[in-house]
Amino acid sequence: MHTKTISELRLQLEKGEVSATEVTQYFQDRIEKYDSQINSFITTTFDQAKAGAEKADAALKNGEGKLLTGIPIAHKDLVSTKGILTTAASKMLSNYTPPFDATIAERLEAHGAISLGKVNMDEFAMGSTGGTSYYGITHNPWNLDHVAGGSSSGSAAAVAAGLVLAATGSDTGGSIRQPASFCGVTGIKPTYGRVSRYGLVPFASSLDQAGVLAKSAEDCAIVLEGMAGFDQKDPTSMEVELPHFSKLLEMPLKGLKVALPRNFFEGDMDTATAKAIDETLDIYRKLGLEFVEVELKYHDLVTPVYYVVAPAEAASNLARYDGIRFGYRAEDVQNLEELYCRTRSEGFGNEVKSRILMGTYAKTEKLYKDFYIKGQQIRRLISEEYQALLKEVDFIAGPTVAGPAYSQNHQASSIQNSLFDTNLIGANLAGLPALSHPMGFSNGLPLGFQLIGRAFDEARLLAAAHQYQKNSEWHQKLPANFA
Repeated sequence: MHTKTISELRLQLEKGEVSATEVTQYFQDRIEKYDSQINSFITTTFDQAKAGAEKADAALKNGEGKLLTGIPIAHKDLVSTKGILTTAASKMLSNYTPPFDATIAERLEAHGAISLGKVNMDEFAMGSTGGTSYYGITHNPWNLDHVAGGSSSGSAAAVAAGLVLAATGSDTGGSIRQPASFCGVTGIKPTYGRVSRYGLVPFASSLDQAGVLAKSAEDCAIVLEGMAGFDQKDPTSMEVELPHFSKLLEMPLKGLKVALPRNFFEGDMDTATAKAIDETLDIYRKLGLEFVEVELKYHDLVTPVYYVVAPAEAASNLARYDGIRFGYRAEDVQNLEELYCRTRSEGFGNEVKSRILMGTYAKTEKLYKDFYIKGQQIRRLISEEYQALLKEVDFIAGPTVAGPAYSQNHQASSIQNSLFDTNLIGANLAGLPALSHPMGFSNGLPLGFQLIGRAFDEARLLAAAHQYQKNSEWHQKLPANFA
């Protein structure tokens, strides 16, 4: 059942060939059997899921099934869920139970989706390995000694291992697309403002965007359709038309132009990755896409700018965790200063603390103009470069990252890891939609291919990936130990 697409399972549910209760029990059994190896879940919500399945069965019996009725999903643990622990994988929020639902959680439930729990991630979404979590690293289902990627590590691993059919994620600097690539699933970061951020524990507010991870582009389209749209509770939400993504997957692709930035192909790329890229481009050419090589003038500045802007915003967002209002609170303190210092030093992990320090440093009175303002000016240039290029072409494309997932013993700083992921960050700085889909393997580990599109053109990205997947089988591959 875990090998089925959402549309296949939805058809079976509508015909009564299987019940939502049976589906929920099946996936609960898989989580209980396999997740001890992966560590993709922080909190399971089996009782609520069973109650939701009973409601779904009643709705289906009455012919009242909706877009996702009976479909098993999970939420990244920074998506607020009413009455359910929401930790952002941090000790700081290890006892936090929100009194409200994030808009995306509310909408997916309204469409009938059944959440089986909250999945692991890098703490406060800061990291690209899944290894900064207070609850331990998420293991890659393809090789348990390798990272699942980050920060949406649990989302990607749970989908790859068939523990759920889809999961929500968030993407601030590649945090959906990189783990999607590492775990051999499809992940889409929508346009900034397409999906509500209300109820998401924030990292960097001008970069964060909620999205979806699933096996296929078709499944991503169905889930994105259920969670996207204008939300007056989110001041950055855009009031634009919401297409039926799942009904536009067969739109013609012939004649679309795609830019291949030479910058995206730099660095140490193994033979298998290069071969997978060539084969992927051949499939797209047969679908009618035309490719042109380009050079991105500001590509080398993407990561430095990200490491000024994102930590600066994080330092402001995380100032609320002071041990007074909610979350972790240090005990046996003598005064207010000690409460602040100990709460924050004990509640945050090293990666989060380092980014708070970087962000605070960049915003000091003496350095504000040289770092933060200059970073925002260069961000504008990067955004304008992407926007100008996308007036000439329909997509920008290339490998999602330079190669497969690395070993958990891989020694590198978060900045060095982000240099490995540098193809991802430009789409965040420019607020553009971007998608990663599987394109092959290297040393038994998945590889991903990325498409970046024009603002609010998710439908065409999903259509391109879907039609590629109709002509390839990489997205159907399963880790042997979880088949």
